[in-house]
Amino acid sequence: MGEHAALRRARRTLALIALDGVAAVLALGAALWLRFDGGIPAVYLRALPRAMTILVAARLVCNAAAALHRWSFRLAGLSDALRVVVASLGGSVCFTSLSGWLLPAGLPRTVYVLEFFVTTALSGGVRFGPRALLRWNGRLFGDRGGARTIIIGDGAAAELLGRDLERRRDGRYRLVGFVTADASAIGWRIGGKRVLGDVSELPRIIRRHGIATVLLAERCNDPARVRRIIDTCADCAVRFKIVPAVLELSDRLSVSMLDDVSPADLLARPSVAFDEAAMRSLAHGRSALVTGAAGSIGSELCRQLARFGVQQLVMVDMNENELYFGARRLTERHPKLEVRTEIADVRDAERIRQLGDLYHPQDVFHAAAHKHVPLMESSPEEAVKNNVFGTLHVARMAHECGAERFVLISTDKAVKPTSVMGATKRVAELVARELGRSSRTQMTAVRFGNVFGSAGSVVPLFKEQISRGGPVTITHPDCTRYFMTIPEAVGLTLLAGLGGYGDLCVLDMGAPVRIADLAAYMIMLSGRSGEVPIVYTGLRPGEKLFEELLTEEEERSEVVRDRIRVTRSPPPPPDLVQHLDRLRACAEAGDRAAVLATLRELVPSYRPARDGTGPRGAVAAAQRAEEMARVGVALPPTERGRGIARGRRTGSMEPVAAGPQ
Repeated sequence: MGEHAALRRARRTLALIALDGVAAVLALGAALWLRFDGGIPAVYLRALPRAMTILVAARLVCNAAAALHRWSFRLAGLSDALRVVVASLGGSVCFTSLSGWLLPAGLPRTVYVLEFFVTTALSGGVRFGPRALLRWNGRLFGDRGGARTIIIGDGAAAELLGRDLERRRDGRYRLVGFVTADASAIGWRIGGKRVLGDVSELPRIIRRHGIATVLLAERCNDPARVRRIIDTCADCAVRFKIVPAVLELSDRLSVSMLDDVSPADLLARPSVAFDEAAMRSLAHGRSALVTGAAGSIGSELCRQLARFGVQQLVMVDMNENELYFGARRLTERHPKLEVRTEIADVRDAERIRQLGDLYHPQDVFHAAAHKHVPLMESSPEEAVKNNVFGTLHVARMAHECGAERFVLISTDKAVKPTSVMGATKRVAELVARELGRSSRTQMTAVRFGNVFGSAGSVVPLFKEQISRGGPVTITHPDCTRYFMTIPEAVGLTLLAGLGGYGDLCVLDMGAPVRIADLAAYMIMLSGRSGEVPIVYTGLRPGEKLFEELLTEEEERSEVVRDRIRVTRSPPPPPDLVQHLDRLRACAEAGDRAAVLATLRELVPSYRPARDGTGPRGAVAAAQRAEEMARVGVALPPTERGRGIARGRRTGSMEPVAAGPQ
């Protein structure tokens, strides 16, 4: 196979050399013919063979010096055109110098100038002609059946993307033109393709030209602008791709680097910018242990700790497969990092204590937890064992092995909890704060809301439902949640937990997002507007209409750095240990009613939707009525039972007045 490729390259090189020689001969003859209007004097006709020999030799030498015989017809660009001109100019200079020495009569100066222009045109035509011909016929290295595509932008990134689309062989995209935010640029051409209109005309342009894909040639660091563009195309069934915010724009931007526009790109706030030097100073050279290291948050904690230079990283989880693959990826990316994996259950106190004695980590991050709200409603004893006593075991391990810092990953569902999961995470916060009062280990609970892309979030569920044609199921049309991307949440957690600010930190997640708006955007981004219905099913046991990040007692908080607040929360109850003993006994005995009662004693604001023996219909209904009354919403009984199918809900993921800001 290699020999055949080498033979093809050799044949193409010889063909180019031959064509360059022929072009030089034709150019000199044409120059003489033009200079003398077709009546070339005999003295120049006799000198013509020698002149052509000199010219061909000079041209081939200069072309070889400029490597014009090594030519990519598909990838040639402006720099290659300049190479052609420079090589042609060099050949003309050599030819002029040698002619005065080797030709007795010489040649008129006008002939040298005409020959230069004709040779440059012919040489450029040989190299750029095939590409121009294929483009003219609409078959430029692709299939006319590719998705009709427009690019939004008029800068360097748009030009780079357009050039990349023209060069691609896979035929997935067929570039139709550009759309710009500058109305004065309409009618311009970028890389030969016309600017079809401005952003306000997107729906008309999409319908008129049958567009299937829209490429946003700008980084997604302005969510408001991205939302406006997508809102403009709300009724158009098109797919969107965008330059990732983390990608540095360079002279090598291609469509393969673009991502699908995700809900995270539409958050009604700017992305979080991190001080890399500050993060590295907190983690570099230290040893860290992460529980739940195979999960969404735990694995991102491991990635960022490795990135910021920890010396030893101990990954603890019960999910052996994901733990193995995660550790393998980290080892490949950071070969100098000492990565250790341990299969362990945080409910096993002795096993967790052994890990502390074995590794003596300086920093312990506890991300392992049961997080699924409806499942924990039916298994409250398991939530208690894992979320409460798992936290206790890991925190005690950090204390006993002399760790400097212990960081608990908490949740906004711990605020005025209506679910077992939220109540157990609230107790976990109390456990960490209580133990931290008498320990040299600095213990911090970091509380935040939902994250995009986690295994338990609504985003993967919505994607699955959209891919199979719907319906997309939502509990309530006015249900809102706080959202943040996983890298943002973990980065702020590292700063809050390792920065030594206090025992309870809360991340500022911006404004809450309506889940119905999130679903509508995801349907639009998939290019299936009007095809996938949205069905409202009613709140599930333990779920709240709104989430909050602070209780009334914690309103006295202060911002210690960008998007991190330290709260002044009431201390844990003095009889916390006695309550924990009773809670452990109830959980081990499987007494669900007693588990819920004890949780109510520990967390007075907890209002359970179930009592452990079945649905508490009256309590659940009253809770839902109270929450709906806060927004003036009431679902008729018939609609609650069968759901409400709707194609799209209006809204734009803008801030809503729900919960603390």
